[in-house]
Amino acid sequence: MEAKQHQIKSLKSFPETGSRSLLAAAAGGGGGGDGGYRETEMESKIQKAIDFKAEGHRCYKEKKFREAIGKYHRALLQLKGVHVKDGSGGSEVNLLSQSKLTEEQRRAVESTEIECYDSLTACLLQSELVNYERVKEYCLKVLGHQRDHFKAMYRAGIAFYHLGDYECALRYLRDAKNREPTDTNVLRYIQLTEMKMSKSGQRERESGKETQG
Repeated sequence: MEAKQHQIKSLKSFPETGSRSLLAAAAGGGGGGDGGYRETEMESKIQKAIDFKAEGHRCYKEKKFREAIGKYHRALLQLKGVHVKDGSGGSEVNLLSQSKLTEEQRRAVESTEIECYDSLTACLLQSELVNYERVKEYCLKVLGHQRDHFKAMYRAGIAFYHLGDYECALRYLRDAKNREPTDTNVLRYIQLTEMKMSKSGQRERESGKETQG
């Protein structure tokens, strides 16, 4: 109940993404043969991911959270599924793991992943029954890309709090406070977490006395 009341204030509306032209400048000379095919396939996958992300943002703004979650997942699947058959051995090759991407394409892939995982946590926190394990997972993915991402730190703190890992919750919440020292939601969750830790420590001390007695 506490999370439902407090974290929503920190959610910012998502910008519309003018995605069609984003990769146009990144489409370098495809060359011929298999290399050209791979580059075309790669650009198509990345563009589809960006389009699905934009659709997810529209669904979120319309409060269609379940549909938005589906769109963000489809965007991420596009980025994970950039595979083609390797002509030499017939095995699949992940094009995103190769050094074939231009710098602009790399930025597009990374920003799309960050936005999708961040947006997924925003959608999940709107649920009646929040899956805090999934919220934690997605927040950590965002922080894996961008360590100083405020919303991911704050939401990770919320997730760990509701999962009962108060030490981790406090660590992420304090990191968030360092970014936004006056954010009232962060300060409230720090207070709640410290209270839980204090009560937990008191119970442990009382239990120890009973054991000794």
